[in-house]
Amino acid sequence: MTDNMWGYQPSAGYAAGSDLIGYKVEATDGEIGKVDKHSDEVGSAYIVVDTGVWIFGKHVLLPAGTISRIDTAERKIYVGRTKSEIKDSPEFDKDKHVGDSGYHHQLGSYYGRPRS
Repeated sequence: MTDNMWGYQPSAGYAAGSDLIGYKVEATDGEIGKVDKHSDEVGSAYIVVDTGVWIFGKHVLLPAGTISRIDTAERKIYVGRTKSEIKDSPEFDKDKHVGDSGYHHQLGSYYGRPRS
C-alpha cells in the first residue's frame, strides 16, 4: 500500500504540470496550512505544507496519495487525513525528502497504514 502513496489518485483532479504552490490545504477536520512546495514526479509525487502557527511553523510532507480532491477554483487541496494524523507524522526533513528511498518508505508506511 505504500507504493501508491506517491502518486495522485485519478479522482483527485490533478492535472500534470499544475502549480499548487500557495493552495490552502484542508484536512478532514479543518485547514492545516498552505502548499510551500510540490512535486508531480512519477512514483515520488508529494506536497510540502507550511503549517504556520498551527503547529509552530512546522513543515509536513504529504505523499500525493493522501490528496482526495483538488479544487482549482478555490485554490484548495483536500487531504483524507485528520489534523492529528498530520501533526503526528514523521518529521519533515528538507535534506532527505528528495531521493531518499528510506525516508519515502517511512512516510509511505505512516500514511499508508490502515486508519482507525
